[in-house]
Amino acid sequence: MLTLDNLLAAKHVSASFSAGVTRLLECSLFSKRLLSKDADLLNDLLQNHQQAYVIAEMQHFLEAANIVDEQSLKKALRQLRQRVILRTIYRDLNGFADLQEVLQSTTQLAEFSLNIAIQYHQIWLETLHGKPVCKNGDPQHLIVVGMGKLGGGELNVSSDIDLIFAYEEEGETSQGISNQDFFTKLGKKVISALDEVTEDGFVFRVDMRLRPFGGEGVLVSSVDALEDYYQNHGREWERYAWIKGRVVCPKITALQTNIHTLLRPFVFRKYLDYNALASMRELKLQIHRDVLQKGQTDNIKLGRGGIREIEFIAQVFQLMRGGRDTSLQIKPTLAVLALLKDKGLLPEITVSELNEAYVFLRNLEHRLMYVDDAQTQELPKSDEAKTRIAKAMHFADWETFLTKLNGYRQNVQQHFDATFTDANTSQQASKDSLVTEKSLWSGTLNSTDAEQALQNLGYREVQETYRRLNALHQANRYLQLPELSRQRFDALMPHVISLAATMQNPEVTLMRVTDLLESICRRASYLALLAEHAQAMHLVVKLCSSSPWLANYLTQHPILLDELLDTRTLYATPDFTAMRGDLVKRLAEFEGDVERQMDTMRHFKHASVFRFAAQDINGELALETLSDYLSALAQLVLSVSLATIWPYIKGKHIQVPKFAVIGYGKLGGKELGYASDLDIIFLYDSPHENARDDDAPEAGEDLSEIYARFAQRINNWFNSLTSAGLLYETDLQLRPDGNSGLLVSTVAAFRDYQLNKAWAWEHQAITRARFIAGDSNIGKAFEQVRIEVLTQTRDVEKLKAEVLSMREKMRTAQGTSLKNNLSKNDTEMFELKNGAGGIIDVEFLVQFLVLAHAKQYPQLTENIGNIALLKLLATFGIIDAVEAEKVAVAYREYRKMQHALKLQGVTQTKVEVSSVVAHIAAVTTLWSLIFIK
Repeated sequence: MLTLDNLLAAKHVSASFSAGVTRLLECSLFSKRLLSKDADLLNDLLQNHQQAYVIAEMQHFLEAANIVDEQSLKKALRQLRQRVILRTIYRDLNGFADLQEVLQSTTQLAEFSLNIAIQYHQIWLETLHGKPVCKNGDPQHLIVVGMGKLGGGELNVSSDIDLIFAYEEEGETSQGISNQDFFTKLGKKVISALDEVTEDGFVFRVDMRLRPFGGEGVLVSSVDALEDYYQNHGREWERYAWIKGRVVCPKITALQTNIHTLLRPFVFRKYLDYNALASMRELKLQIHRDVLQKGQTDNIKLGRGGIREIEFIAQVFQLMRGGRDTSLQIKPTLAVLALLKDKGLLPEITVSELNEAYVFLRNLEHRLMYVDDAQTQELPKSDEAKTRIAKAMHFADWETFLTKLNGYRQNVQQHFDATFTDANTSQQASKDSLVTEKSLWSGTLNSTDAEQALQNLGYREVQETYRRLNALHQANRYLQLPELSRQRFDALMPHVISLAATMQNPEVTLMRVTDLLESICRRASYLALLAEHAQAMHLVVKLCSSSPWLANYLTQHPILLDELLDTRTLYATPDFTAMRGDLVKRLAEFEGDVERQMDTMRHFKHASVFRFAAQDINGELALETLSDYLSALAQLVLSVSLATIWPYIKGKHIQVPKFAVIGYGKLGGKELGYASDLDIIFLYDSPHENARDDDAPEAGEDLSEIYARFAQRINNWFNSLTSAGLLYETDLQLRPDGNSGLLVSTVAAFRDYQLNKAWAWEHQAITRARFIAGDSNIGKAFEQVRIEVLTQTRDVEKLKAEVLSMREKMRTAQGTSLKNNLSKNDTEMFELKNGAGGIIDVEFLVQFLVLAHAKQYPQLTENIGNIALLKLLATFGIIDAVEAEKVAVAYREYRKMQHALKLQGVTQTKVEVSSVVAHIAAVTTLWSLIFIK
């Protein structure tokens, strides 16, 4: 048998293995002791050192052990641990294993040992006390939740394991003891099986202090008691601990899911939780104070730039965002960091440096533990120990190693400080400059001094501004705020006063921002967000100053404040393919929960619109580009909505519906604005030969009923007002026969209606229609019908009379007849949309000309927008090129003015006639040439 004494002389042993053992002995005194005591360990290492220790091998080892009582169980588990840990140390030190293997092997050993200990002790206890059962007679199990590194699948080779024990429900065993007593006995036995130090050592140190009420609480709680504790007594630090909480025993999916579902609302808030930053900062400060008091600055886990700071960076994003984005509810630290990079929440360089530091620090942590199998993260003090660690880390000397280590710790510390440094670092720096603003907010100045101070800052309406500040400071909403929220409000207001004064409209800006703060002040997390991010506060002031519409949009959807934190994504060109993938993924997380899916889609839409608006306000988007973005967003939302809603339709006859959404009006013409509704119709076609037999319609129900139900569900999905607001308002009046018609039509019925029954104005509308979402074959069929309709031979004079009649009806309804407009002097107002010579007149001109000439020039059927069609009409000689250009310029300017007015919150888009005289003249001139000549 191979022993340490004959290792070098053994001819069947390779030189590389001998060198590996030598390195093992030099770097791990613990391994040397094990190998000196038990020659079997060395022989096992010789035979198996090239492969990781896996579960199957652990099972095989225990099957060969003679386990008959507690003592033999303890011996077998400890001997198994020696083999697993020894091989893991050998493989790690000699470059056969990476960090992931070390963590996985150790975690698997802990979970396997726990399950084995429970399995044997439950059998032995049931012999004495009977089986614990639920009220319905089903057997009960001891539920073991692994916390910390065990829960995260990141266990150290010499770490303790943090556990919480639970059982399903109250009851008693078949022999009359309570389930509570039974599982308490079982829990104690399991702890002893793993934690007790015998002549063979221990398996894992067990720490139960994370259970409800800590060391004073019962050892094992029922699931109901667990839920009650966290609902009513759970503390903030316990939320952090539960981020990594995972049921490790038993391996029953239903139980694991139940515990996860039970604790998720406690750990992850439904909305963005920026209170987590301050709370985790305070927790880290407590840890740092303890480190200083205990002289542990060389602790690579708890000290500055250590492992804990990397974990905190990952966990704070999980706590802030995990409630809304369930993909962040994962456990392993490196996996979380990778996800934060993918989501753009941390820069790639930051994640790269944190990853590299984490691997280095965890490898170092293991080598510190390899020395004596001790749970330590302290750097060594003696020269001999320093040399050993440097060698284990593959460095020539301690100084070189320490330089590398300090570089990693410095990087981690910088990234930690960038994440957690108290918000208002820049604001703190300007503390002295805000003395006046603080006095204005606190009310310590008399009215005369306050008004003078406001004037000095740049305010003009000083009396009204001072009155408004006083009213806000004395308002019940402010006075009734919780203390922490009021402190944050007080911290924000001096900055708001200061920033608003720098805007062109300081009084209006201050009013809009304070209205926003008043509306969100009861949501502590939103105040925390602004308090933690000075740049976000600055952007809020700028955006509110620029647009009352945007200020109101923020007030209605304060969750959008989160979008201000990263200006790279805020001002980035939208990638609609990636956006679609993100939305689909988010919706899949809430499959079966219609309310959450509806809210998720609304949050997605609102966030997208807000990003576009921020770019718009910043002067980065042409109006046509903005309309393209908004139209593409609506198309994306409609497309994803169809796929999301269809599975909920009762009696559906096919997996993918033969159904399409057709867009009209601004959606069809890609001219959507921020508040535009969606003019849509629904078409369907479902050939029976393509339907699956097992998906056939229910008896007594035809396809029109199924698709009508689908269309109604879509309409409700869009128009329902949920806690997240409205998705879009939809208008279905352009369907065949309008409001009196069927909600859905077959392609054939739609074609028949358009060719034989439709009014001229319906043909005008179809000039701007296009396929939006659903079955692309139906979309192609619709386009064929559209072209067929547009290229009909027409009586142009009759068409002209019908178009004029419809326009006059609209003018009469709007009270904007041509003669009324032109009879007024230039100081009167002009309605951009409905006024004679306005937007609708341009649209009617283009639509009439397309219908009148598409037969001869089929290129006019292309849905390319009014401006491009005007140019095309001029190219064909149908209208004069100069007149066409003038009208195109007028149309573009009208839309710009209309858009600017809406951003300013103006509902009636009127401008002074004097500002658009030339544009009105251009449109009315072409109108006269076409319709009156």
